[in-house]
Amino acid sequence: MRDEVPRTVTAICSSLQEQIRHGLLQPGGQLPSERKLSELFATTRITLREALGQLESLGMIYREDRRGWFVSPPRVLYNPLVRSHFHAMVGEQGRLPATEVLSARLQPATAEICSRLELAALSSVIQIRRARRIDGRLVLYVEHYLNPAHFPGILKYDLTCSLTELYASEYGIHYGRVRFDMVPTALHPEAATTLRTAPGSPALRITRLNRDQHERIIDCDVEYWRHDAIHVCVEVPE
Repeated sequence: MRDEVPRTVTAICSSLQEQIRHGLLQPGGQLPSERKLSELFATTRITLREALGQLESLGMIYREDRRGWFVSPPRVLYNPLVRSHFHAMVGEQGRLPATEVLSARLQPATAEICSRLELAALSSVIQIRRARRIDGRLVLYVEHYLNPAHFPGILKYDLTCSLTELYASEYGIHYGRVRFDMVPTALHPEAATTLRTAPGSPALRITRLNRDQHERIIDCDVEYWRHDAIHVCVEVPE
């Protein structure tokens, strides 16, 4: 019986992978319910979920709470060396970007944010929380932390647009040096709820510390990407 479960999991994974690779299960398409799949493969829901979990870890399928399992669309290419922003990056790849503002406010800065932005103790910071979609699918939860000294009145603007373009048009601020930190992580509850998945789901966290053309640290972005939605691709120039 112990040997049977791994063989069944492997068989389910192989079958679904073959269907996806041959286009019978389309990107973004929904898989049959777990009940129907367990009947199809003549196995238990526990064994089926083990197989689905393996395919999820490979980035081939994903789950949304209360909706079920779906075939993962192609990943968007992300090159940290290219000076761009989310909407431009996604649009240039023939995909449809969208941004939703979850909250935007002035609040006390945590010790960690004070350290990153080189703010004095007990400083205020502008926090903007946003959710981002590609082709309608929620793929990114991001927290922006802005030094208020550089962006007076920014909360009155349309924050669904590119902050990069807003900085340039309204404040004459352009990005200079940028530091990227990328680590695999698990989604914390707030990010998971926003992305309609379970807390602890795999993700890629990208933290950007941004300086302007005058070498001032102006903001910090903390991005949580669904791990199957992004492909980091860097080509270093000669």
